[in-house]
Parts: sequence; C-alpha cells; structure tokens
Amino acid sequence: MALTLGSRVTLHDGNTMPVLGLGMWQAGSGKQTRNAVATALEIGYRLFDTAKLYGNERDLGTAIRESGIPRKEIFVTTKLWNNDQGYESALQAFEKSRRELGLDYVDLYLIHWPVPGLREESWKALLKIRDEGLARSIGVSNFTIRHLEELLRGTPAPPAVNQVEFHPFLYQKDLLEFCVRQKIQLEAYSPLTRGHRLNHPVISQIASRHGRTPAQVLIRWSLQHGLVVIPKSIRPDRIRENAAVFDFELKAEDMKRLDSLDESSHVAWDPEDLP
Repeated sequence: MALTLGSRVTLHDGNTMPVLGLGMWQAGSGKQTRNAVATALEIGYRLFDTAKLYGNERDLGTAIRESGIPRKEIFVTTKLWNNDQGYESALQAFEKSRRELGLDYVDLYLIHWPVPGLREESWKALLKIRDEGLARSIGVSNFTIRHLEELLRGTPAPPAVNQVEFHPFLYQKDLLEFCVRQKIQLEAYSPLTRGHRLNHPVISQIASRHGRTPAQVLIRWSLQHGLVVIPKSIRPDRIRENAAVFDFELKAEDMKRLDSLDESSHVAWDPEDLP
C-alpha cells in the first residue's frame, strides 16, 4: 500500500501514529510556533512533536484548539526532561506539560533521555500515566539497544516508540532491526542532519535524478526504512516541501547508496556512553 501524508502506523498497543510529522525543536514560543503549526495543519500534517525542553507546548496546544480540527485526528507527542526524572517528579512534570498544552490527554509521552539511576522510576511513572488514560501511548527517546534491553527486562509493557537521531550518516541498522523484533516503532529526529549534509554529492545526485530536493530524498529514505519521521521547520515553504514526499519512491540502488553513507556520525548528542 502506497504511503500518503495521511498514512499511519499501528503501534504495539493498538494506537495509530502518523508516519510524518512536524518537529517543534527550536520553534520559538508565541506566533512562530502557532503559525508553523497552523501552516502544517492546513497542509495536512497531523503529528506534532514537542517537549518541555522546547518551551512551546502552550503555543502548540493553542494552535491545535484554534484550528477547529477534531482533537482525535491530531497526534501530540511531548517529553519528560532530564531534571524531572524519577517517579513523583515525572508525574508532576507530565501534569505540567498537559496543562501547558491545554489537552485532556497526550497521544505519546516519551522519556527524553536515558538518565542513569532515574530512568527505571521514570518508566514506572509513565506506565501509571498510560494506565490512567492521560497518555495514550508511552515510549522513550535516545535509548540504545543496551538501554532498551535493560528496560525490557523489568517492564510489563515495552515502549511503543523509540525516538532517535536517524539519517544516512547515522544509519542505526542494528537498532532498527532490534526495534522491529521487539515491535517498538523507531522514529527519526534530525532526519535532515540539521542541514549539515544536504549538499553531499550522493544525496544531490539522487535528488537530481528524481527531480526532488535533498531534504525530500532524506525524508523518503527514512520512510522507506519504516520509520516515523519528524523533520523540523518554521518556514511555510519548507514545511510544504517536507510533506511532498509521497509521490515518488527511491529505487533499491538509491537506498543502498544512501545506506552506505553511514559514518556513525551524530549531529545531536550521542547517548552511547550513558551507563
């Protein structure tokens, strides 16, 4: 079945999640966030990814309410930041985020980083939040295979999602295969390498051959690997461009060439050394 902007993946808990969304990192509070979200909603985006750390939860919630689009059609993710980890503090932080968003529930709540000594208690808090219906799905972010294995040993319910940096220069094939086996949906942040590698000759050549932009090629690469993808932008033209990836397909040789670019190179923080 061909992917569209309206396509969703089914998570292991039975909830569904759009395959493409708008990342809200570095979107300024106030009109900048509200305008970006309004543009994205008009284009057809239904997944929005924020976090306490980003400082724009309130404006995301405002834009969603002002859109008039039924709440059930929109998928909202937010995240638990490091200094709020632990059981009671995680519960309190979630409730603050929910109030900032002005929503009865969030669709996905993530542990933002695998903070040593606290992530286990944080996960117990997320289980409670899910059981109370305040978060429809729960998951993690920046967890390596080692962190996931530790979590899976002690939980009655695996995370629905693991959100990580993922692009051809950080092609985390082993992590992807592990998550597929465990029925954990992998989600790609920084899929455009924060713009640092868009001029790479291989990406440029493939883009030229398909009549596409390098950004569109990178987003399509992640989608064809089965990931949910959340490129970030506040510019209407880029938000529109990033969504125009469903009327072409990368060939097997294109995918292989892009896979071969892997350098284990992060543009964000590297969680590998976290115990």
